[in-house]
Amino acid sequence: MKKFLLSENGNYYKANLHCHTNISDGKLTPEEIKEAYMGKGYSIVAYTDHDILVGHNDLTDDKFLALNGYEMEANETGDMPFDLKKTCHMCFIALKPDNLTQVCYHRTKFKLEGFKPYEDKVIYDKSLPDYERDHSAKTVNDMFRKGREGGFFVTYNHPAWSLENYTDYCSFEGMNALEIHNTAGLVAGHNDYCEMVYDDMLRSGKRIYCIAADDNHNRKPFDSRQCDSFGGFTMIKADELEYNAITDALLEGNFYCSQGPEIYDLWVEDGFVHITCSDADKIVFHTGVRTTGIRYAENGVMLNKASFSLRDNYGYFRITVTDKNGKIANTNAYFMDELLK
Repeated sequence: MKKFLLSENGNYYKANLHCHTNISDGKLTPEEIKEAYMGKGYSIVAYTDHDILVGHNDLTDDKFLALNGYEMEANETGDMPFDLKKTCHMCFIALKPDNLTQVCYHRTKFKLEGFKPYEDKVIYDKSLPDYERDHSAKTVNDMFRKGREGGFFVTYNHPAWSLENYTDYCSFEGMNALEIHNTAGLVAGHNDYCEMVYDDMLRSGKRIYCIAADDNHNRKPFDSRQCDSFGGFTMIKADELEYNAITDALLEGNFYCSQGPEIYDLWVEDGFVHITCSDADKIVFHTGVRTTGIRYAENGVMLNKASFSLRDNYGYFRITVTDKNGKIANTNAYFMDELLK
């Protein structure tokens, strides 16, 4: 029986799910971001300014969808310089367009320069005390939990830039997805294409998705090699470019992420997983155990499909597609016990 892992029907929409504007520490206005990203073929931007959630529904039209969100951080405390401190960053993307209530809010802390003109527009539960943060698994997991209970899709961001290691990220629970690619970190010299982190977290028992996002601040021109826009994206498959349809697809894992290559179809049938894609130099099959699979382009003929056999003891599998320029596309992880139901 044929089971599609990316919906058989619907359309792919190109998305940047981590973005900063001049409302926090980005250079461009929300309107300028829309124009720039639409010019590069994007249909979706999640506006995730630091510690401030404001609505951008006015930017949405029939060709562009603005997702409302914000990014939060939990820093190590103490007097040491910030460059020495670990931090955990997370994006909260509202699942409904009218959900503009911030969770984990503090009335006086965590406010950047662009915040002040919007301060009166911030919505939070005034009956709750100020939310204090520290870099501990207890606090981080509580923030993840409050984000999901508050109606947000929660991502765990750029662990390399954050100075976090295996002990840190494997103690975190409750996020929807890991940011496997972060453009801003990569162009700044950090190792924030973190494929091994994803496997570490999966093998520790977490069932999470992976996204690619820019985390763009746009302090460099678009033609600079240090431009932090347009480097990683998430391709979301949905019936229409509509807020609830897109966030439903995020919750269902109906997407893949990429630095360039395209994945067309992904399905399981008769004990094999099959993938079709744009021109690839290699396609790699990863599992939760030592077993892997790989297909290479040979004699100058690019790959456009591959199949790999499945076994119950793999735990999970995921697939990466690499093009001739070394750009990579990542599927989400799929778990054998769920596929065998």
